[in-house]
Amino acid sequence: MRNRQIPGSSGLVRPLSLYGNPVLHTPCETVTDFGPALGKLVEDLFATMYARNGVGLAANQMGVGLRVFVYDCPDDDEVRHLGHIVNPRLVAADGVEVRGPEGCLSLPGLEAPVERYDRAVVEGQDSDGGPVRVEGTGFFARCLQHETDHLDGSVYADRLPGWRRSRLDRRIRRAPWSPSRGAGRS
Repeated sequence: MRNRQIPGSSGLVRPLSLYGNPVLHTPCETVTDFGPALGKLVEDLFATMYARNGVGLAANQMGVGLRVFVYDCPDDDEVRHLGHIVNPRLVAADGVEVRGPEGCLSLPGLEAPVERYDRAVVEGQDSDGGPVRVEGTGFFARCLQHETDHLDGSVYADRLPGWRRSRLDRRIRRAPWSPSRGAGRS
């Protein structure tokens, strides 16, 4: 039996891919190697998520095109959900559709009202290849849907209709990290 340690305590904080980076709009590849490198990736995901005060983080947000995400997220009853999912599949998203504020570590400082279902079920594997099934409600359901979207090559901005998307696009262009402002150029 492994010693239990705090997730991310042995991980490295990595740079994030920001909105405008093509990796965020590219569907991720299925994980086939469940060796030590995958465990290291999960640790780095946790370390990076915690360093940025996030509740979830997908591998492509760190520039790694593999189907893996981590989470440490409460539901609407303040129950903490902590874990990771490899090769996740959103197998159910149902219940009431709720429009709520949503942010993203790849769009720092911005949020917009996004419609999501208040119940979600994701199935996949753990870092050892064992089966995982996670069910979430409320805010945690939003997190599960958000992170699965990332691995499918989508960000929350892609879900916004018409004027809401235009308004977010204007805010993105004014953000200090925006690709249209030349952020990150040497």
